[in-house]
Amino acid sequence: MPAHDPLFEPLAIGDINAANRILMAPLTRSRSTPDELAQTDLHATYYSQRAGAGLIVSEATQISTEGQGYAWTPGIYSEAQVESWKKVTDAVHAKGGKIVCQLWHVGAISHNVFHDGAAPVSASEWTPKGEAFVGDLLPDGPTVPHPQARALETDEIPRLLNDYRHASECARRAGFDGVEVHGANGYLIDQFLRSSVNKRTDAYGGSVENRIRLLVEAVDAAAEAWGPGQVGVRLSPQGGPGGSHDDDPETLYTAAAEALSGKGLAYLHVIRPNNHTGDGKGKDQAADLMTKMKAAFGGVFIANGEFSAAEAEEWVKNGKADAITFGRDFIANPDLPARIAQDGPYNEPDPDTFYGGSAKGYTDYPTLDQS
Repeated sequence: MPAHDPLFEPLAIGDINAANRILMAPLTRSRSTPDELAQTDLHATYYSQRAGAGLIVSEATQISTEGQGYAWTPGIYSEAQVESWKKVTDAVHAKGGKIVCQLWHVGAISHNVFHDGAAPVSASEWTPKGEAFVGDLLPDGPTVPHPQARALETDEIPRLLNDYRHASECARRAGFDGVEVHGANGYLIDQFLRSSVNKRTDAYGGSVENRIRLLVEAVDAAAEAWGPGQVGVRLSPQGGPGGSHDDDPETLYTAAAEALSGKGLAYLHVIRPNNHTGDGKGKDQAADLMTKMKAAFGGVFIANGEFSAAEAEEWVKNGKADAITFGRDFIANPDLPARIAQDGPYNEPDPDTFYGGSAKGYTDYPTLDQS
């Protein structure tokens, strides 16, 4: 039997049957075509190399042109994008893997250059801290300060929900096994959730119930293309770009988990504080909140946040989570489950090649056999 045996037990994730509990986290790599924001044969190679994961969550994939906030990130709303993603899903399935598409709208974490000069949108007027990654689209790039975002009007919400519905349908036609609604990391849905950004006075602002409303409606819209058993949700009580926060994250995110319960969703995917979110010192406190969110949700619970293999095994063995997603470890180790099974050795990731570029640092990390 392999080491870390609990991680190698199969798991029914809603209607998706995962061969193990070592899942691949969504990882923005900014390598899509600059014109169509589509995938290529290189992406098919990259994802198929990692098909040994129990489930792959795709890189964040914008649901519309309005949803983009980073250079060279893929979309899932045009026919060209649907066709390009078919190469990826076919390649993953040929290796026996499963893959879901993460549906993304960045909201204010963006720049006018992606929107023909128009301001990004958010729950309320807001200027995020930090800078937008615009690549070569502006002469003073690759990063420039975020501009002020405008508040989405109430009568624009149905159009936004239709974008989630349409993107989810596009993902189904592209051959994915399901979708994950990205409600985490300070992006649009999270901007509606968090009190530091959401200053609305309509049905989407004020009370916790109102601030959760867009999350629930977006999930319901995405589920129309699939049925709920092939729809997951990602949430992050702390951290994310832009500097947003909530004054009472325990109440808010536990209520969000409860609002998603009983829908028959595939899973809830929660990020604890880590170095990526800039709040690595709060892991113990976050674990307590994650326990409350898991209980409130009542379904398959997936944890993320710089887990070691040993810690992942402990969480699954003790019922803290049903599966664990790994990010940077999967970047550097395409055959990560095999490496975990024999306690390594592990390749080290190269941060200089995380974003942009081509095969270097993307598809050229050696497998155990190659090593």
